[in-house]
Amino acid sequence: MKILLDECVPVQVRNAFYDHEVHSATAPPWSGLSNGDLLVRAELDGFDLLVVADKNMRYQQDLSVRHLAVLELWTNHRPTLEREFSYIRAVAERMAPRQYLQLSAP
Repeated sequence: MKILLDECVPVQVRNAFYDHEVHSATAPPWSGLSNGDLLVRAELDGFDLLVVADKNMRYQQDLSVRHLAVLELWTNHRPTLEREFSYIRAVAERMAPRQYLQLSAP
């Protein structure tokens, strides 16, 4: 699975997906892109999943026209997320294309 972490997701979350291809939007060419541009670029670059902590993305973007899955984390607090890597990974690996999932705290 090819995964992109949004800029507000701690880069350490990549460790939850140790056997997947993971990139962070904090690096070029994705850094600084608006949510809409990031979604378009992620799809053009062949990503399967976008991981976000932005609670507003689902209200600001028309995700129904997107092919990639979007996983919204309940927090962007790194220590909290690190304790739940196996949970995040298990949920992400079950996601289907075009699916949007708001992940609740375990």
